[in-house]
Amino acid sequence: MNIFDIMGPIMVGPSSSHTAGAARIGLITRRLLGAQPVEAQLLLHGSFAATGAGHGTDRALVAGLLGMAPDNPDLPRSLQLAREAGMALHIGRTELRGAHPNTVLLRVRRADGKTMEVNASSLGGGRVRVNAIDGLEASFTGDLPTLIIRNEDRPGAVAEVSAILSRRKVNIATMQLYRNMRGGLAVMVLESDQDIWQEAVEELRECPGIVQVTYLNMEEGGEDGVSIH
Repeated sequence: MNIFDIMGPIMVGPSSSHTAGAARIGLITRRLLGAQPVEAQLLLHGSFAATGAGHGTDRALVAGLLGMAPDNPDLPRSLQLAREAGMALHIGRTELRGAHPNTVLLRVRRADGKTMEVNASSLGGGRVRVNAIDGLEASFTGDLPTLIIRNEDRPGAVAEVSAILSRRKVNIATMQLYRNMRGGLAVMVLESDQDIWQEAVEELRECPGIVQVTYLNMEEGGEDGVSIH
C-alpha cells in the first residue's frame, strides 16, 4: 500500500470512485477513440446508476471525454461545455450481468464516423479497469503503457508479437490473451515497463493477421497519448 491508496487522488468532486474514477474512464475512452467524440452514449450500471447523479458521475465521465483530468476545476461544468462543443450526449442506465457495481458502458463516435464501445469500471481510489472494447475482453488499467492488439486467432501470432517487441528492446510487464471463438478474432493486451517505440508499433501493424493495433500511454499529453490503426 502506498500514500495514494491511503489519501486518494487529487480531484474535483465528492467521490474517488464515482467522480475521479469516472473522469479517468472518460479520458481513457477519448484516448482510445483517438479524438474528442461528437456523440456519446453513457449507460450507467449498479451504484453508478443508483447514486451517480449525486456524485457527479455523469459530469465526470463527460469531462474525461472532453479531455479533462479528475482535478480540472471545470469538471462540474462539463455537460454545458460538451453542448457548447457540439457533443451529442445520451445518458441512461443499463444492467450488466456480473459487472462491478461502478461500471459504465460508453458508446462513442468521432467526426469521421469511427465508433467504439468501452466497458469500464471504477475500482476505488481513482483506479479504473477497462473490461472490454467493442464487446471483446481487454482487461487493463491504463497505469502502464499498453498495447491492445486485435488479430486473427492463428498459431504463431503471440510468438510473432513477442519477437518484435524483444527485438525493439521492449520489456513486457503483463500479457493477457482473449478470443471470441477458436479461429475467430483474438485480442492481446500487453503492458510494458517503458514507453513503446513507435517503430515497434508500426512493425506490429505490418504483421500478417494483425487487424488493429492501439497504443495507449496516459502519461503522454494531448491526443499523442494514443496511436490507433
